[in-house]
Amino acid sequence: MDNVCAVVLAAGKGTRMGSTEQNKVTFNIGGQPIIKKVIMVIRSAGIADIVVVVGFAKESVIALLDDKILVADQEEALGTGHGVQIALPKVPKKDDQILVLYGDDAFWFTAEILHNLYQTHIQNQADITFCTTIVEKPAGLGRIIRDESGRVIDIVEEKVATNQQKAITEVNLGGFLFNRTFLEKYLNELPKNPISGEYYLTDLIPMAALKGEKIATLKLENFTWRGINTPAELQEAERLLK
Repeated sequence: MDNVCAVVLAAGKGTRMGSTEQNKVTFNIGGQPIIKKVIMVIRSAGIADIVVVVGFAKESVIALLDDKILVADQEEALGTGHGVQIALPKVPKKDDQILVLYGDDAFWFTAEILHNLYQTHIQNQADITFCTTIVEKPAGLGRIIRDESGRVIDIVEEKVATNQQKAITEVNLGGFLFNRTFLEKYLNELPKNPISGEYYLTDLIPMAALKGEKIATLKLENFTWRGINTPAELQEAERLLK
């Protein structure tokens, strides 16, 4: 995977964690800062080039990074899509595939999962490949919308999902692998969310589907995962990790 650069999104405020001076990716999980565990997974997959996008409490994040990691400063909190826009100029020219991970929960992935994601992406000659899984209780998670042929056409977040969409149990886990040329073509076309004023990375999915670009997914079976947005969820993740 020497043509892959990992972009780790670690700029968010994580308001519900209740910290004003510490980014949530710096909290410990399994005896280690979350961001360090994410970096360890990336490197164990053989990916050397890493860009970490920082913003809120950036000093707390940067202090945990070594000098081989590139840093992109997202000064305005304008969403995940904007974070990748900020990171893109930092990605080494040799890397034609870009792996985008969420800094607060990508530690659940393994080197094997990242390898399988890459193989799926290459074998399908896809423009975007990302991880999904089936969960019994999908509340709060982005639902995977497929057409009659099984082709992914959207990711719909809980707050805007219809009752029919809320019944879908296949959810987005993140772990997006993009062709660099795709990102360079479409990132600047991302729409601004009218409510939050942010640019969401997941909005690239319906855009790609509409434009006829190739979308693939890696469905993870029996995958243990817990998003971390509150201290209680951090405790639950710690329990699951054990």
